[in-house]
Amino acid sequence: MWGKLLGTCFGFMFGRWLGAALGFWLGHLFDKSLKQDFEKAGGFQGFFDKNELDQRQALFFSSCFAVMGHIAKSNGRVSEVHIQAATAFMDEMGLHGDDRKEAQNAFRSGKSIEFSLKDAVRDVKDVFGRRYDLLQLFLEIQIQMAFSDGHLAEQEKQLLQRVSKLLGLSARHFQFLLNRYQAEFQFRKQRAHQHKSRFEEQSQYRQNTTPPPSLNRANALAVLGLSNSAGDKEIKRAYRKLMSQHHPDKLVSQGLPPHMMEIAKRKSQDIQSAYEFLKTK
Repeated sequence: MWGKLLGTCFGFMFGRWLGAALGFWLGHLFDKSLKQDFEKAGGFQGFFDKNELDQRQALFFSSCFAVMGHIAKSNGRVSEVHIQAATAFMDEMGLHGDDRKEAQNAFRSGKSIEFSLKDAVRDVKDVFGRRYDLLQLFLEIQIQMAFSDGHLAEQEKQLLQRVSKLLGLSARHFQFLLNRYQAEFQFRKQRAHQHKSRFEEQSQYRQNTTPPPSLNRANALAVLGLSNSAGDKEIKRAYRKLMSQHHPDKLVSQGLPPHMMEIAKRKSQDIQSAYEFLKTK
């Protein structure tokens, strides 16, 4: 804002209204550059000392696994699929030793009848405040856990809606994230099938199994949160926004535990793959 204001004033002094217009434009470029540098440095996070950053990362880490455990037990018991999903999360993050034990303990605490979902999620909301991208990723991780068995039970959906509300996200945005993850899940499966060797595909055909779904434009668009009618400009805009929201370095500077960078990286890769696929169509 200050760049535009000062640019306009100085421009008017030296070149009247034409100078003011030019000064406003140059000021806008200055403000935009300053904002990017500010966000790259983690915004106000840059003023926090390392100890405070560590505390924020520890809270995100433990709360994330605790809420995952709570959602996993929403049907009365934790299924083997949910346990495998939590284990896969830990493997993906490369958790070993004390870090893995901490994640396991947090997951178990979430299954306890004494666990307060409201308190856990509100702590995250209070600490991360306006860190919208981090709050969104927190919810996306919970959606991924709930969807680990391929479908979303009604109890799980209700809990996710409650988490979303406690985080300050709208019901509409919750549905947007849920739809986008389901598309992401299907797109990832389709890519995995597409990478199978010709021999495997021929073998499946001989066994009369249903051929795997092929990659399609509709699913790729859904990964970007778009409808089938989206044009090139909308696609590019959605892609840039999502890549910015899931940029691993930016999220870590805001308080995402370094171990969880892999989750953000994989989401970025899915977004990138969907966008690259759409560019060829």
